[in-house]
Amino acid sequence: MSLNKVSAGRDVPNDFNVIIEIPMNADPIKYEVDKESGAIFVDRFMGTAMHYPCNYGYVPNTLSADGDPVDVLVITPFPLIPGVVVRCRAIGVLKMTDEAGQDAKVLAVPVDKVLPIYKHWQKPEDLQDLRLQQIQHFFEHYKDLEPGKWVKVDGWAGPEEAKEEILSGVAAYKNGESK
Repeated sequence: MSLNKVSAGRDVPNDFNVIIEIPMNADPIKYEVDKESGAIFVDRFMGTAMHYPCNYGYVPNTLSADGDPVDVLVITPFPLIPGVVVRCRAIGVLKMTDEAGQDAKVLAVPVDKVLPIYKHWQKPEDLQDLRLQQIQHFFEHYKDLEPGKWVKVDGWAGPEEAKEEILSGVAAYKNGESK
């Protein structure tokens, strides 16, 4: 399998592909897909005893401010296996900064054709407050026990800002440099 041949999507930023690296409820292990080989590597074992609150992946053929592809949190009723590609639509973005700089996380759900049960979710406020709080809490604390690492969550923004994040990532990738 060559994941570097997967496009950013059919109708970016409204319908985009996400390659899943970490399933929801996964143990505290950070996996990353090697963009050249498609192999899934263990990046690190996290010191915190926390599970991922939703599926975690990236939009292929994008480049965000941290030099990695655009990160995406995909909400589904079941965990998705690492390496799978799922068509998504953005409903928001979690604005964050960490020790390496800006590190936004796009919040998405599968497109209605793939999973219609979330079609009424259009923005972060459409989710239960507890769900948003759990996601935010995870990212505020998942690096707590890693020396020299930190995270500051700046808050949630809507789907338009999420789409801007994706479009900026596509443009940066095409230009061959991070923002």
